[in-house]
Amino acid sequence: MKIKIMVAAHKEFPMPENKDLYMPILVGAIRNYKEGIDYQRDDDGENISLKNPNFNELTAVYWAWKNLDADAIGLVHYRRLFSKGGKRELDNILNKKQIEQLLGKAPIIVPKKRKYYIESNYSHYVHAHSKEPLDVTRNVISENYPRYLDAFDQVMHKTSAHMFNMFIMRKKEFNQYSEWLFDVLFKVEDKIDISNYSVQESRVFGYVSEVLMDVWIETNGVNYVEVPWKQIGKVRLFSKVFNFLKRKFLPNSKSRTHF
Repeated sequence: MKIKIMVAAHKEFPMPENKDLYMPILVGAIRNYKEGIDYQRDDDGENISLKNPNFNELTAVYWAWKNLDADAIGLVHYRRLFSKGGKRELDNILNKKQIEQLLGKAPIIVPKKRKYYIESNYSHYVHAHSKEPLDVTRNVISENYPRYLDAFDQVMHKTSAHMFNMFIMRKKEFNQYSEWLFDVLFKVEDKIDISNYSVQESRVFGYVSEVLMDVWIETNGVNYVEVPWKQIGKVRLFSKVFNFLKRKFLPNSKSRTHF
């Protein structure tokens, strides 16, 4: 199989050695490119690189959908990758043989679900962000994709989800998912005004998309396999817990830590 896994980054960072499998991609390249960065750029060919401040790593997904030819396409982050388990190091991530074996079991590979325990996916979102975009997303789905509405409501009530916009998909599923996802997000984009959002909150479409992948998977009954993920480098656990509690109990403190 020809497999390409994009490693989304907005700056230079240590990358996996297997360049045939892992492809560093500079997101928001139209703004973030600096001389000497030898990554695939997301402003090459048909692209939405200019939308990166609002769509985050999804500008890489869009670029791949429109320009990348492979049997399977994936997305990970420069500090968050699919792992074999154990050490948080670049030499401990999935290799091609393992990915092929996993794709032989199901057409989609996703990270193990992130569990919130005391919160639903909806309450966790609105404690961290403005609720309007998520509510508008529901309206867009109701109006344009009504068969997805039950799954959307179910996912919102659950206390766990496949997060981070991380995946590896066979090309057929990747194309189908991308077509649906971007149609939904562009319709939401047309209906909300984010001009007064903070820089952090302006990443809204990247945030919304994190809860949409499960909606698409469940509606279409697509099989998947879950894989552990690891954050490369130090994990700022205290900071993450503090920010979670601050968002939950101080509603005006809506921010989210990205790595």
